[in-house]
Amino acid sequence: ALDTSTEACSVALLNGAELHSRYVVQPRKHAALILPMLEEVLTEAGMILGDLDALAFGCGPGSFTGVRIATATAQGVAASVNLTVIPVSSLAAIAQRAVDEKGTEKIACAIDARMGEVYWGCYRQNNEGVVELEGTECVIAPQAVPVPQGSGWTGAGTGWSAYEESLILRMGPALLDLNAGLLPNAAALAKLAAVDFQQGKTVSAGKALPVYLRNQVARKPI
Repeated sequence: ALDTSTEACSVALLNGAELHSRYVVQPRKHAALILPMLEEVLTEAGMILGDLDALAFGCGPGSFTGVRIATATAQGVAASVNLTVIPVSSLAAIAQRAVDEKGTEKIACAIDARMGEVYWGCYRQNNEGVVELEGTECVIAPQAVPVPQGSGWTGAGTGWSAYEESLILRMGPALLDLNAGLLPNAAALAKLAAVDFQQGKTVSAGKALPVYLRNQVARKPI
């Protein structure tokens, strides 16, 4: 699994219960880092690309450049050895990381989408310890995010640090805790992808597409 959708760049190789991973926060260096990191985890696991069952990637939402890097890398690597591909939401990866590292059960994820908006998605942990989306993911102004049902939600992701006041006010008593520093990582992404793989939710390399959520980006005047 690989992810470059936010400030973090990460790769993980999941082989049964065995996990090998690399994770760094180095914005603007993802393109140079991602393939060497992939080679490192393969070497560490004593494997080659052809040994893999599938390749997962963080398909977004997130940084436009980062999402494109992850998509292009996944397409190229998978095509080179005819691997099936599993696109995984970057918001879901944040939620799964919150479950795995913090024991959180209900996660309201927000990634700073710039332009006064956040990428938003709410997830609940199921009985198997894997997060499931509640409602839909969207890009929206922080003061208008759809508030999930019930209480005990933890806010996670960079959107919470960028628009903390607006999001806290919007969530009201539904919000229990806050962990704005969580970014997606490939280890959490691999766990989600393993479930998708078992359920046959895969695509060919050519159909591995990014998810931007926002269709239009403001252009600066020339």
